[in-house]
Amino acid sequence: MNPEFEGLNLVELLDLLEPVPQPDPISMTPQTAGWIWLGLIVVVLLFLAIRKAVNFRRANAYRRAAVSELAGVGDDAAEIAAILRRTALVAFPREAVAGLHGEDWLAFLNSSYPGKGFAGDAGTALILAPYREDREVPNLNETARDWIRRHKPFEDRA
Repeated sequence: MNPEFEGLNLVELLDLLEPVPQPDPISMTPQTAGWIWLGLIVVVLLFLAIRKAVNFRRANAYRRAAVSELAGVGDDAAEIAAILRRTALVAFPREAVAGLHGEDWLAFLNSSYPGKGFAGDAGTALILAPYREDREVPNLNETARDWIRRHKPFEDRA
């Protein structure tokens, strides 16, 4: 035993030990160029996805506005006809929509979405509603809501 450590207890001997050396901190930056490029690509793709989502939301704002307006009119066919006309004027060129009336208007509504909800009684009620006193038509609101949600705007039809 070493004479200079004579008479020391275990705790004092432990205090004389050198501390364990700490390793260098690990760097969080990528060490290779591949990871840097991958990170940049992910950031660009994320930016493009967010931009596309924002553009989609803006492009469909008229649909949300029309559906919320439909919620307040009930089954009043004249009001529904006006909402459908305004919605179509936003989604399609004015020249293609503004001059349509009667059966041509119903054919346009049916051809611009996958359903045929405006054929028959619902379509007739939609055309004649401004000229009648009793303008309540059952299920017309649901048909109009379906058209607003599912029609294909002009730029998507190519």
